[in-house]
Amino acid sequence: MSLSSHQSARMKNDEWLTPPEWLQALGEFDLDPCAPVSRPWDTARAHFSIVDDGLAREWRGRVWCNPPFGREASKWLQRMAEHGDGVALIPARTETKMFFQFVWGAADAVLFCRGRPHFHYVDGRRAPFNSGAPICLIAYGRRNVHALLDCGLGHVVQA
Repeated sequence: MSLSSHQSARMKNDEWLTPPEWLQALGEFDLDPCAPVSRPWDTARAHFSIVDDGLAREWRGRVWCNPPFGREASKWLQRMAEHGDGVALIPARTETKMFFQFVWGAADAVLFCRGRPHFHYVDGRRAPFNSGAPICLIAYGRRNVHALLDCGLGHVVQA
């Protein structure tokens, strides 16, 4: 796979933090099951990191899920769809099997983000390069649809 001019090879890292202003716009979450081990800000009231194996743990309440963007993402999205209460941040790859199964087939809304966001390093610094791909937020549950509609981060398509 080649990288286009706006994407850096440094994006191959799997730990990228969601911009804190996005989390503020979406409201408070009860759990982040795939949080970095150390983080400069909280993404939810409770966190599971790779050390805790968030996929194997019980999920409760409103969940924030910004999973690794690799092959493992479908497992996280499947779990989010089964849980049914939360918001996931994933690449907007609408043609993929994962998207058809766990977004088009299960979600209540999709927000296509305006532009390509700049994520943050685990030390809190904003990355100087953008995500290199379109990003979307996926809502499971009505209150999360309302959060997408109210956050102002892009265009929402409801199921």
